[in-house]
Amino acid sequence: MSFCAAVIGAGTIGRSFAWLFARSGYQVQVFDPRPDLAEVVAKLQADVSADAAAHEMLAPELGSISLAESVEAAVAQASFVQESGPEDPWAKPKLFAQIAAAAPTDAILATSSSTIPASLIARHLPPEVAARVIVGHPFNPPHLMPLVEVVPAPATSSETVERALEFYRSCGREPVALNREVRGFVGNRLQNALMKEAIALVSNGVISAPDLDAVMKNSLGLRWSAVGQFEAMHLGGGEKGIRGFMDHIGTSFAEIGQLPLDLSDEGMTEVYTQVEQAYGQTPSPAGAEARDRAQRAVLDARDKGGTHEEE
Repeated sequence: MSFCAAVIGAGTIGRSFAWLFARSGYQVQVFDPRPDLAEVVAKLQADVSADAAAHEMLAPELGSISLAESVEAAVAQASFVQESGPEDPWAKPKLFAQIAAAAPTDAILATSSSTIPASLIARHLPPEVAARVIVGHPFNPPHLMPLVEVVPAPATSSETVERALEFYRSCGREPVALNREVRGFVGNRLQNALMKEAIALVSNGVISAPDLDAVMKNSLGLRWSAVGQFEAMHLGGGEKGIRGFMDHIGTSFAEIGQLPLDLSDEGMTEVYTQVEQAYGQTPSPAGAEARDRAQRAVLDARDKGGTHEEE
């Protein structure tokens, strides 16, 4: 395909995006100042080729991953740039100015940032360039997790939003466009609320860390793999849907108060201890592989069965 993509940054997110883009049929240029970039790119290309060979029917056309010697070389022919560098609010605007100076004038300039808004990144760029800057925030790893949050700044054009959505969909993702910027976007705000409640429950002695995980995996996590928060409420409210749900338990939920919460290292001591006792001092590769296998199985089952079948 003539469409080219550039990935700036070859950390965990950047490598995953490069794999995804190449696996989707695009020619990908990767740049990162890391000294082992050649080895990283060679392994990515080998992994893409091996996966395509194992799933031949899913890959009628395969892209490629190539090493670029500089930011400028990586983006020179790119129609879509995915920046996945360090989460640094001072460095990203400078990097995007460098990218914008070398990329084609119609290229989409996306960042994988989890917290830095496009408006901050593009604040010193000319209006015609700022109109092409957007957040494309994935959940890790993006080659596996379907969601990409597409978050425009006030200066981002509607055309950029639509083109970004179209590109991510062409890679088999399920992108969602936010109506406006908000700190943390949507996924991380939801995750943040749940994380704080989980920490409070454990640190206040209500439940152990592994038992809390068991609650999540065997109830809400299982449900949320099939339906989202509002659809679950609507389905759980009987004939009246979400209105019936709120009539039934809304008042009771509103009366649930907050537990004391201390997110300092001292306040987190008990949580740290329980998590490390349950799962090891450091995360294990085997644990990550088991997680990915389970997530793939869930995705496969969801794709085959759909999410709206009646029991």
